[in-house]
Amino acid sequence: MATVELTFSALPAHVRTARLVATAIARRTGVSEALLDEVRLAVGEACSRAVEAHRVHCPGEPIVIELRDDSGRFEVTVTDVAPSEDLQQPVIPADGSLVPEMPGLGIAVIAGLADDVEVSSGAKGMRIRMSWPASPNGVAAV
Repeated sequence: MATVELTFSALPAHVRTARLVATAIARRTGVSEALLDEVRLAVGEACSRAVEAHRVHCPGEPIVIELRDDSGRFEVTVTDVAPSEDLQQPVIPADGSLVPEMPGLGIAVIAGLADDVEVSSGAKGMRIRMSWPASPNGVAAV
């Protein structure tokens, strides 16, 4: 089992980097080409949610993504440390921009894109684990 860990600050520009890295590793671990867009979109959604939560609650704290090839599955875990219990109300961050919150919408999108999803949240943050089938020898079937 190989694991890659990516840590980034809560800036929207880093979401694109996370999507690119996840898609490249998914391709290399043998996720089929037909699923790569779903990987890219799900990782982007999870990272965007984490970035927005961090911008409001803890802008100096990093977001962590773990990407792993585990027993024929490509697994991505996005972890943030922003408290999630009070994300029900729209909030105004220090820069004055309104952050619209639609609780659960991003998670529903992720659940529709990933083959398997596990979400755990609490006062110390949220962890979203997503996985897709991968070829055991690391080469995607065409």
